[in-house]
Amino acid sequence: MEQRRSRPTNNGRRRVTPPASLPPQVRRPVPRTARPAAGRPQGAGPSDGQPAGLRLTGLGGGLFCAAAMLALGLLDQLVFGASLTLYGVLFLPVCVLTALWVRGGDVLTAPVVVPISFAAGLFPVADGGGGGLLGRLMGLVTGLATQAGWLYGGTLLAGLIVLVRRVLWVRARRSRG
Repeated sequence: MEQRRSRPTNNGRRRVTPPASLPPQVRRPVPRTARPAAGRPQGAGPSDGQPAGLRLTGLGGGLFCAAAMLALGLLDQLVFGASLTLYGVLFLPVCVLTALWVRGGDVLTAPVVVPISFAAGLFPVADGGGGGLLGRLMGLVTGLATQAGWLYGGTLLAGLIVLVRRVLWVRARRSRG
């Protein structure tokens, strides 16, 4: 049986630049020096106040936050004997860094990954009571319940930073055209 081609022939022509309808990951980036942004001096940083070198995707921000909280939870367990208050205090800067380092297009993922990372890092800090895995899970649930203030506070802090960054990002996109 004869099979038809699913793609049209290109007659030997190559497309030089992809159309604007493709997502930005596919299009070739134009160097920053070639297109100065309106209203900003050339060479200025991004419009959302983020340093140019620190950009994480949504997944990268989630992995950073989870790895940082897991490392801080293990450090808290080893050095300070599982202080839940110290763990909560250390959670706040991680929330701020995650909300600041996620790139503009993925910024809305930060308030989602922050509470998940809090729970991931709380696992080594949670008091297992000698009951094995089930005891450790019960300690995790108890830790989440007793440390809800830190959890809500960090998530709210990340949400506020994300909201401000998102508003600035949308305004910058609208002003560019």
